[in-house]
Amino acid sequence: MTHVPLVPIGAARAQFLDESTFDRQATKLGEREATLRERRAEVALGWGEKYVGRVHAKGKLTTRERLEMLADPGTRMFEVGTFVNYGVKFGERGLSSPSAGVITAFTQIEGRWCMVIANDNTVASGSWWPMTPEKIERAQKMALRLRLPTVYLVDCSGLFLPEQSKSFPGATGAGHIFKMNSLLADAGVPQLAGVFGDCIAGGGYMPVISDRVYMTEQAYMVIAGAALIKGAKSQKITSLDIGGPEVHVHASRCADVRVPDDETLLLSLRRDIGRLPSSGADFYREVGAIDTSFPTGELAGVLPVDQREAYDAKQVLARLCDQSLFWEVMPESGEEMICGVGRMGGLYTGFVINRQGLVGNPERPGDKRPASILYRAGIAKISAFSRACNADGIPLVWLQDIAGFDIGYEAEAQGLLAYGSSLIYTNSTNDVPMFTVLLRKASGAGYYAMAGLPYDPVVQLSTTISRQSVMEGRTLAIATYNTKLDDDFEIVTTDPEERAKIERGMASVETRIEADMDPYVAARQMDTDEIVELSELRAYLCMLTEAAYQSTGHRRTKNPRIWSMHDLHILTGGLR
Repeated sequence: MTHVPLVPIGAARAQFLDESTFDRQATKLGEREATLRERRAEVALGWGEKYVGRVHAKGKLTTRERLEMLADPGTRMFEVGTFVNYGVKFGERGLSSPSAGVITAFTQIEGRWCMVIANDNTVASGSWWPMTPEKIERAQKMALRLRLPTVYLVDCSGLFLPEQSKSFPGATGAGHIFKMNSLLADAGVPQLAGVFGDCIAGGGYMPVISDRVYMTEQAYMVIAGAALIKGAKSQKITSLDIGGPEVHVHASRCADVRVPDDETLLLSLRRDIGRLPSSGADFYREVGAIDTSFPTGELAGVLPVDQREAYDAKQVLARLCDQSLFWEVMPESGEEMICGVGRMGGLYTGFVINRQGLVGNPERPGDKRPASILYRAGIAKISAFSRACNADGIPLVWLQDIAGFDIGYEAEAQGLLAYGSSLIYTNSTNDVPMFTVLLRKASGAGYYAMAGLPYDPVVQLSTTISRQSVMEGRTLAIATYNTKLDDDFEIVTTDPEERAKIERGMASVETRIEADMDPYVAARQMDTDEIVELSELRAYLCMLTEAAYQSTGHRRTKNPRIWSMHDLHILTGGLR
């Protein structure tokens, strides 16, 4: 019972995929991932070199320079929310807000994963734009779920006032940031703040609830800046006079320590993080992190860009899990779904993935039916597996490539609505960290059932070929013009003008829906947390898994001897 029966899965690429097909698929995906890298670089520039120069002229570091100095040398930061507001223009001048003017990233500091939330001081002096509060709150929620120390690098001139109506009011408006500050404090999650410059109005409230607040000599925190006070009270006074370190460190005690410059502040934050309890991840590692047996980079050619083309889902798992070892649970049931346990960075992790292609039909032995669809047995299987992961404290990764639920008389008679509700209930009430990856299709209620963003995974990642939709563009066009089509979906009318009008209408619907399914649209409006290359997916998942194991004592984490997973394995025929 103490043994977790991990076995090798997968095969060398040449054994299941010919060279020309691999190259063709890798080339198509490579074009999309090259665009991703270009757009990331574009976002990282903020408002450009001119504004970088302005920051340096004040004797300050840019926000990205601060982040580099804060992180452990040689480690990677894993950004989330990179493309929030991407391509959106504001006001008559058509201003942009790259990354919504705030950088949020999982960052390793003194060997501990932290969530860092940093105003981009090259974008309108770190102002809060529409979607900036929601992005900050999303990062705070990730930190709360994983109990990660949270570090605020504050250099914020408050709301971008021309767009204040889109960021000030509402349930998730700017004020909700301070509630999240409070919830983190209530949960005992360490919060540290460094104030580097402007810190006005809401920007002034954000750091104060933190456990430790540092201010540089150029920094100030004020409810209202000098310009507003001059207008309201006719007083000539600087913001530094009103709320600089002389006031807040020595008089009000709203801050703890004053430091001379950015570099000293960042070193102080690193020192404080180093005083916190160390990561529990090494305690839970039974073996060290060992890479996959097959290159993760091959995923770019294994996964077809065309959503209609099938692939072997186990080959994906083999290029994600340590040593390509995996324990498949309940393989005899719900063939359309694969679920089981592997290791990520030496730590046990649960996986659920949609099988592709055709699978057997237990209702009609000998027949085949399409996979990537949820049928009764598959739903029951992954629901039981999800509950077991929750009971055992095993972080759970959902790898979605799903076309939705089965439909029709048989599906309704079998009660798929009830089975689906059971799965949704399970995922809604789990407290184990869950992470969702949209590999390709994320369609209909299947997207919800497999822990899509509405069901509160800690992080949802998308690839450059992921598509979220209820219905594909062509299918929706047919549904929209159904009364104009025959049983073979051909246009009925013979009138040339009417026919042309219907063709234009159907093409317009299809084009619009296909555009709406672009992953950058989802990322822009925070319907997904980050777009990643397939080659970096394992790195993201290893980081998230380690972060899930880092903080001890706040959730159930059972040792493998007492996993309920073993009982499930035996009761479903795993021991014969």
